[in-house]
Amino acid sequence: MDDQRIANYTAALQFAEEQVAATIQRHPDYFPIYTTDGQWFHQGELWTDWTGGFFAGMMWKFHQRTSDAAWRERAEHYSRLLEHRQVDRNVHDLGFIFLNTYLPWYQLTGDERLHQILITAGRTLAKRFIEPGQYLCSFIGLDSLFIDIMMNVPLIFYAANEADNEELRRIATAHCRTTRDRLVRSDGSTAHEGIFDLRTGEFLRQSTHQGLRDDSAWARGLAWSLYGYSKCYGLTGREEFLDVSERNASYWLSHLPEDNIPYWDFDADLSQPLPWGPQKDSSAAAIAASGLLDLARQTPSAEKATTYRNTALAMLDVLASPPYLAVRDSGWEGILKHGVYHTKKNLGVDESVMWGDFFFVEALTKAIGSAGK
Repeated sequence: MDDQRIANYTAALQFAEEQVAATIQRHPDYFPIYTTDGQWFHQGELWTDWTGGFFAGMMWKFHQRTSDAAWRERAEHYSRLLEHRQVDRNVHDLGFIFLNTYLPWYQLTGDERLHQILITAGRTLAKRFIEPGQYLCSFIGLDSLFIDIMMNVPLIFYAANEADNEELRRIATAHCRTTRDRLVRSDGSTAHEGIFDLRTGEFLRQSTHQGLRDDSAWARGLAWSLYGYSKCYGLTGREEFLDVSERNASYWLSHLPEDNIPYWDFDADLSQPLPWGPQKDSSAAAIAASGLLDLARQTPSAEKATTYRNTALAMLDVLASPPYLAVRDSGWEGILKHGVYHTKKNLGVDESVMWGDFFFVEALTKAIGSAGK
């Protein structure tokens, strides 16, 4: 990676630190989800409370990069505010919350108390398992399977590995296989949701809450799957999971627009007015960039590794400068502009979203860390 690219990425990370520090000062002990007119603090609908680990997680990323004690102090403080959620059975997002906070904290300190919190959170998430259908249910209902959960099931694999628990491993593996068979299509695209018969476990249909149609390819969902299966491969060594991630990556690469930033849904009709038409989703790009950087290390194919890495860097090049980076927008509180949360509910559309900011920071950190290797 050339010096100019490293300089651009470093400047973007420095801007990210400034934005997070300013948000902490303006809104102490607040966990943002999405902006309204560029502002984090508002009275808009949450839909579900799932993003606290991203805000605290960025603080851990900043400490890991700079060794700044102030970032560690902030990271520990905001992580403690999330600790009670280790037993939260109301969401399917405990992986997002704990793998980005308590895992780096435990890796830094080796504190067994932190270790046990991670294992407890993994056990809690596993309680969402629906035995007849062989999946972890979403917060929507017991009959609902979300593609998003692929980014959370790594917490169960982690807990299984750390506690040497075969039942947790069975649950996590079954979920991954059900998601592969019911939500991942033969071309590598993904559905957002699957609906099951609770009595028999029969799969009934694909559905969506955030995509264009039940049969469309919602961009962020595809990014969740690509990255999630890559993470599960890293924790298990099961090539079946690597195969799914690479199938997702194939679809992503072959359908990415010329400017390297996806529209909110790969099937969006670009002739339609916003937000249903050509609305970009920077958050999907950031997630996929981070996942592709991991996949580049994991694939046995040197050719694919080069393609994955080059595509990730091409996406980051665009995100790390205006109009996506909010560096020229005085008063804008997020890091990345032009993200999308929920189009149908009109939540966080063409705004900053917390997961977009987090995965952007994560991907930049990975890219710089791997420079020259």
